Amino acid sequence: MTKPVVAVDMDDTICHFIRRAIFHNNNDFPTHPLRYEDMIDWNTDHLRHPDSTRDVFFNRPRIYEELELFDEHVVAEMEKLNEAYDLIIVTAGDPSSAAEKWNWLQKHMPFISLQQMFVCKRKSLIEYDLLIDDGMHNLLPAIERGKKVLCIPHPWNLKALEQYKVPVMESWEGAKERIDAIFNMEQS
Repeated sequence: MTKPVVAVDMDDTICHFIRRAIFHNNNDFPTHPLRYEDMIDWNTDHLRHPDSTRDVFFNRPRIYEELELFDEHVVAEMEKLNEAYDLIIVTAGDPSSAAEKWNWLQKHMPFISLQQMFVCKRKSLIEYDLLIDDGMHNLLPAIERGKKVLCIPHPWNLKALEQYKVPVMESWEGAKERIDAIFNMEQS
């Protein structure tokens, strides 16, 4: 019997990307400070300083290696998921960020192998049974394909969460037990 495939996003799912990007933005452009709570949409062009382009904000060199863990439970829960399921990391990225993301994973979750990491922007092309992500642009196509999902809530997805009633996971505490329950409900 094959194990169910659990796909997990990286940025703002197992680590805090936007908070770190805001930190650098506010240091570099103090006249246009950003707050996490104001990030209610992916398009923040109108909030950032004109010199803080999308590339400057999202692609700062080595930023991915600086990211903090999502919470104190994420490593232990990811390790449990790795043992119980066919765990894969599915993260959006480009060639320059892929190596940084891999370095971050090896530092914090060395039990993840290279064969478990997929870097792509169109996550709906990957085959999995359950997706944990913060992006509604990834979660809604998964739901349409009949996949199970869990959303990590952030200001940029709260309106959509309310509209679509996607199940949320606010903390990684007890994540494996929650995912076990989702798959057990499917079998009954």
